[in-house]
Amino acid sequence: MTVNNPFARLPEVPDFALTSTTVEDGKPLAAPQLSGMFGVPGGQDVSPQLTWSGAPAATKSFAVTVYDPDAPTGSGFWHWAVANIPADVTTLPEAAGDDTGSGLPAAAFQLPNDARAARFIGAAPPAGHGPHRYFITVHALDVADIGVAPDATPAVLGFTMAGHILARATLIPTAETPAS
Repeated sequence: MTVNNPFARLPEVPDFALTSTTVEDGKPLAAPQLSGMFGVPGGQDVSPQLTWSGAPAATKSFAVTVYDPDAPTGSGFWHWAVANIPADVTTLPEAAGDDTGSGLPAAAFQLPNDARAARFIGAAPPAGHGPHRYFITVHALDVADIGVAPDATPAVLGFTMAGHILARATLIPTAETPAS
């Protein structure tokens, strides 16, 4: 199997720093970030806490996406997408991606994920499918409003953002469900 890099065909841009108190790059996700909606034992569908710094001075907004390129769908699986985070916001609290987006700034909104829910859906790799990677990415954008409708898909957000990304910051935790 070839390792899929979801950024391979996008313009190369600089990195900036992304940290979290709830997830670690390269480490397994904790139970809160697993999916209760999809029946993962202990899963709670709680979005991770995120803090970022070092974005370019020209940044006018941010978007956050969580994507699993290893899902057995042919197109991966979008777990979360948030658009129009103001440039002066540099942190999202844990659980910001609940049903109401209670931890998001007023201008920001959640797009429906691949489960068609406008919220964060935790990891749920199929049993025995092996480890999955979850690209948690903050995109620094050169526009204050990315111009997508709240009911757009994360893929439409990604397509619309492609020419507006100044820099990106990514953490890649993992999850695996053992075969029964």
